[in-house]
Amino acid sequence: MPSSELNKQVSLFNEDNIASHTPMMQQYLSIKKNHANVLLFYRMGDFYELFYDDAKKAAELLDISLTARGKSGGNPIPMAGVPYHAAENYLARLVKMGESVAICEQIGDPATSKGPVERQVVRIVTPGTVTDEALLEDRVDNVLAAVVSYEQTFGLATLDISSGRFSISQPQSADALQSELQRYQPAELLYPEDFPHKNLIDSRKGLRRRPGWEFDLATATEQLNKQFCTSELSGFGVQDCPVGLMAAGAVLQYVKDTQRAALPHISAIRKENLSDTVLMDAATRRNLEITQNLSGGREHTLLSVLDKTVTPMGSRLLQRWLHRPLTDTHQLVQRQDCIATLQAQDFTELTGYLKHMGDMERILGRIALRSARPRDFARLRHGFAQLPAISGFIKVSDCPALTRLNLALGDFQPLATLLNEAIIDNPPVLIRDGGVIAPGYNAELDELRDLAQGATDYITRLETRERERTGISTLKVGYNKVHGFYIDISRANSGLVPDDYIRRQTLKNNERYIIPELKAHEDKVLTSQSRALALEKQLYDALFEPFIQQLSALQECAAAVAELDVLTCLAERAESLNYQRPKFSDQIGIRYQGGRHPVVENVMHTPFIANPLLLDSKRRMLIITGPNMGGKSTYMRQTALIVLLAHIGSFVPAEECVLGPVDRIFTRIGASDDLASGRSTFMVEMTETANILHNATAHSLVLMDEIGRGTSTYDGLSLAWACAHYLSEQICALTLFATHYFELTQLPEQRDDIANVHFDAVEFEDTVSFMHAVQGGPASRSFGLQVAQLAGVPRAVIQQAKHKLQQLESDKPSSAQSIPQAVVQTIDPLREKMHSIQPDKLTPLQALELLYALKKL
Repeated sequence: MPSSELNKQVSLFNEDNIASHTPMMQQYLSIKKNHANVLLFYRMGDFYELFYDDAKKAAELLDISLTARGKSGGNPIPMAGVPYHAAENYLARLVKMGESVAICEQIGDPATSKGPVERQVVRIVTPGTVTDEALLEDRVDNVLAAVVSYEQTFGLATLDISSGRFSISQPQSADALQSELQRYQPAELLYPEDFPHKNLIDSRKGLRRRPGWEFDLATATEQLNKQFCTSELSGFGVQDCPVGLMAAGAVLQYVKDTQRAALPHISAIRKENLSDTVLMDAATRRNLEITQNLSGGREHTLLSVLDKTVTPMGSRLLQRWLHRPLTDTHQLVQRQDCIATLQAQDFTELTGYLKHMGDMERILGRIALRSARPRDFARLRHGFAQLPAISGFIKVSDCPALTRLNLALGDFQPLATLLNEAIIDNPPVLIRDGGVIAPGYNAELDELRDLAQGATDYITRLETRERERTGISTLKVGYNKVHGFYIDISRANSGLVPDDYIRRQTLKNNERYIIPELKAHEDKVLTSQSRALALEKQLYDALFEPFIQQLSALQECAAAVAELDVLTCLAERAESLNYQRPKFSDQIGIRYQGGRHPVVENVMHTPFIANPLLLDSKRRMLIITGPNMGGKSTYMRQTALIVLLAHIGSFVPAEECVLGPVDRIFTRIGASDDLASGRSTFMVEMTETANILHNATAHSLVLMDEIGRGTSTYDGLSLAWACAHYLSEQICALTLFATHYFELTQLPEQRDDIANVHFDAVEFEDTVSFMHAVQGGPASRSFGLQVAQLAGVPRAVIQQAKHKLQQLESDKPSSAQSIPQAVVQTIDPLREKMHSIQPDKLTPLQALELLYALKKL
């Protein structure tokens, strides 16, 4: 906050200034003083009001009217407001903009209050801690994260408060941290005020600076033990993750500050072991367009093809699987067994049951926070009704993994019976106006409701008795909200009115009367309305307790339903899209026949041309050449996506597939300027390349596309040659290396573990047709001018380019005696320089310096 704004805030909240206001504004300023950095929704009757800078900001963000109330220091006080009943819509918009809002409610009784009614902030709505259905995207995890550093290690903690999922990890480098943040995409990110690596998170949304003491390990441990009702944390297996625990303490403190309620659904913490997953850095996650395309949307992503889940929690789980592929082949084979078993049965029947389960996971989160609404309970009741059918469907299977899920479904018949008895079939959205608790559930409530509705039987008896007493056959007892109960008599019968009738209203043709007995009944009715509403809210609040007592079992049930949803979805995709079950091997390599790109084939209107791949211990690198648009990038990406799908347990788009151990997937595909960080396209390219050279292993899949194209021809060629040689000789990674530098096709002559493949095209007159089929050997030409012509480059430019190309080719020396030899001569000095540096000490910057040294050598 700028110093001028800070001074303004300080003067606004000083005691002298507060004392100069009306009692109500004094109350507002005293509350706002403790929530200076968030918008304050201050409840006044049917509106939430905002004042001063909050009002100006809200008026601008929400496009609402900015008015004024009273004066302060001779100046009108800016004011803006939103209706109480429509507050959710405005909150949703503010949260999406990254704003936080403190909700200040009237907690006192206006009838008994002397001065302003008592008010209190009951919760703070922030982007990372929202649980209201209207404020969340139902198919996207909403994650609160915290990051801290200690010595050379980072600590990262993440919490999805809507489900209670709480985890920690210790990324060992800046790149590893960036990868994890790219995976989680937190809605809010907490960091200590003295965080020394702010440049790593500056581009993140929802940044919140927090006091350093919240990240203290002792404080964090105490907080976590208190939350989990434990004396130590060793039972969670997190004792060797102290920096992660520091971040977890800050997350828990923040949630307690904002929710101001018990958090029974946060009952455990889990350590994320990065060694259990196929690691992908941030660039790889972007380049593979797993859940988000390069434009930031969700169209034409792997998720858009795969996601046929029928529950929101299933969709969220599928995304977590895609961003955390596993290395444990035993667990992957179990998932494959489930998919195969479901395919053998009529899984569409199971899909029909699952689609009625709703978002059980988030409903339980709201129940834990005691913020669930009547329709949440109604949806949960509907979900409970599906559990016997789901259990019966998977019980007949002999698949161990499905048996485990069946046990996790549990038996919640007593809770289902409770909801059937307590909640009406179609309850209103909110409890505040009543009408939620079913008739017959509570005798006292039924009696009060009868009274509140006027006790029809009593009115009928009174009407019959008064007709007999007065002799007026047309006498009626009625009710309206303005005059209450009355006895209606026509003017023609006014002479028959008894003396104890008291005139209440005179109409044109009728007179309306009241009698003491009817007045007493009216008082009882009006009192019973408020008593009935109070009792109904009391009964509704009591409903939470039995669910909270079984919360752990209910969460296991929700997790099992979500997993069944994902497995059923993958079974359907495998059958509909002709995916086959991959096999895992202990031998190094990746082999598939008839492989296809899952996204590209899904959007094509013509048949996709499938291709094979063979990488093994004797063939670790493919140099891929061919024209632009020929299929090189698609071939490389499809390989990565096939590997990724196999490592979530899915079947894959290939006729057959065998995979050896894969520990990481790296991609160096495409680049653009990073203007915000002052980095050119080439600098981005080299930074990503350095990361691969530093972190890839012999079990890594590496995709390198057009390395060196961001600089001059010879510089680029030298860099590409050196990178390919280093990946092959020093790292021995499984590599697909696409290039337009035809000189690189001579690498297989020097190394037996490198092979050439290419994509070809056929030229006829002025047109070119791309074959999209991979073939052995190097390409013969690039067809660059033909592609330029297809793109609409003017014919005159194309003709001039052809002329220049002929001139260059006639002047060009034989490649066999020029460029390759020159490049080879640069390799040996570079190799010596690389060998002089310890691999675990090689920084990205040093790697870049080595690559640039090629030019000088």
